[in-house]
Amino acid sequence: MTRHAVILGCLGTALTAEETAFFRDVRPWGFVLFKRNVESPDQVRALTAALRATVDDPAAPILIDQEGGRVQRLGPPHWRRYPPGRAYGTLTTNDPLVRREIARLGARLMAHDLHALGINVDCVPVLDVPVPGAHDIIGDRAYGETVAEVATLGRAAAEGLIAGGVLPVIKHMPGHGRSMMDSHENLPVVEASLAELEAVDFEPFRILSDMPMAMTAHVVYTAVDPRRPATTSRKAISQVIRGSIGFDGLLMSDDLSMKALGGDFESRARAALAAGCDMILHCNGRMDEMKPVVAGAKALAGKAKRRADAALARLARVPEPLDHAAAVARFEAAFEGRIAA
Repeated sequence: MTRHAVILGCLGTALTAEETAFFRDVRPWGFVLFKRNVESPDQVRALTAALRATVDDPAAPILIDQEGGRVQRLGPPHWRRYPPGRAYGTLTTNDPLVRREIARLGARLMAHDLHALGINVDCVPVLDVPVPGAHDIIGDRAYGETVAEVATLGRAAAEGLIAGGVLPVIKHMPGHGRSMMDSHENLPVVEASLAELEAVDFEPFRILSDMPMAMTAHVVYTAVDPRRPATTSRKAISQVIRGSIGFDGLLMSDDLSMKALGGDFESRARAALAAGCDMILHCNGRMDEMKPVVAGAKALAGKAKRRADAALARLARVPEPLDHAAAVARFEAAFEGRIAA
């Protein structure tokens, strides 16, 4: 049966009767979980199973933002607290390959946690390159302050997730590092030249353009389109994301409920899809917002369906073997300064 090109959230730790009926009718492509949906391992497993049952698909994508640091939906007491991306780039070692190893290992351990819960997509890695004076909405979520650091460690994290049976989502394309505002609250406007954007902001995404999924940035780049943020800008998506960057994977919007976007929710969804997004993301689980989002969305078909199917084909049926105890010991040793330089 046809699925809608939407990824939706739910309000609590179990589905309500209204949510169940709505999801069965709408048949979203996937779902997204937040802290409000997380209580215990058994509860999360029951919730992921219930979500998939509404669309009759045991492999339906279920997403989460499990970066580590400030952005970690799963945490103590049931799950390990992971460091932010910047911690991998500042490990006390003279060997950059060790930093890469530990970044991959951290993501592999996260994937181990997620796979056990039925979560198969993680919105990681952050490929934004922060500049001095930028808003700290990115901050230590970034792996470093140079293209090389961000791209190298971002790829390592993506590889760790894939090895563990979880799809990565590169974000926030084509770059959120220059933003002087938090796009959850306001619409950031970046006035850097196209040459600057190409050399720094776009470059990590270009290097990882072979990844299966990406998330847009609700950011205006005046050198590309002075009127619209990337999420709703045909120029930004066709000329930059699909063109200059060369990304041909599944492109989802960032959360449509963020205040950077204007207009009603139906028009937001229509605008993002018309601009070239393959998939709409709406996170807060509010029914009064989800209904118009779905009204503005459309059936998953054509190139968008091809990209969605190709992304899911990258999911490993069986994760790579992992000696979990040894991996945890190695990971902990890295952050206790016991790695040889």
